[in-house]
Amino acid sequence: SSVENGRPPDPADWAVVDVVNYFRTAGFEEQASAFQEQEIDGKSLLLMTRHDVLTGLSLKLGPALKIYEYHVKPLQTQHLKHSS
Repeated sequence: SSVENGRPPDPADWAVVDVVNYFRTAGFEEQASAFQEQEIDGKSLLLMTRHDVLTGLSLKLGPALKIYEYHVKPLQTQHLKHSS
């Protein structure tokens, strides 16, 4: 299995630290720690709904919306394409 930026390419294989690093790299330094605190690994990330991201992580609404729309949702879509 190849590795991109120190992470496995399929988000389902990410450990909590991979998820945290992904969001740090994406510019969500402050919000990344919420994923650490909630122990969100790749499999959990792929199961998260918009509601989970907006309410479950205690994030500010603006960053939470961006995290979901521009990161979580595309990762889920990409994962579904690869696994189907």
